Amino acid sequence: MTAPYTGRCNCGAVTVEIAAEPVTTRQCWCHQCQKAAAGGPTHNAIFPTDAVVIAGERGEYVYIAASGNTLTQEFCLACGSPVLGRSSARPQFRTIRFGMLDGNHGLRPQMAIWTDDAPTWAMIDPALERWPQQPPAPAPSSQD
Repeated sequence: MTAPYTGRCNCGAVTVEIAAEPVTTRQCWCHQCQKAAAGGPTHNAIFPTDAVVIAGERGEYVYIAASGNTLTQEFCLACGSPVLGRSSARPQFRTIRFGMLDGNHGLRPQMAIWTDDAPTWAMIDPALERWPQQPPAPAPSSQD
């Protein structure tokens, strides 16, 4: 599948429409993501903020991440589904959880990040680029 992407939370109260391709996709093994993903990694697509339209009531959890950045995790207030993440260091991007996207979106992680935090039993695809901690920000697209 290619843009536009659409999605919804488990109960349908929060919806997303995305009018661009992701600038990158990542599997994140940081401790905060492991908590959000019931022990495994989160799987995320990073899109330009101006390409993402979200509707529906969301809650948020704000914290200082190991990277030193302030992160905000948004979730559906009705069903608790993770919706997105945003970083104070990168306001030009929204990190959408793969599970938020509809159908067979065709996205897969291009890299695994924060692999130093992965549990010893983690199965990380050897074909993925790996970062032991925070990678550099995605390069700006030609539209930025």
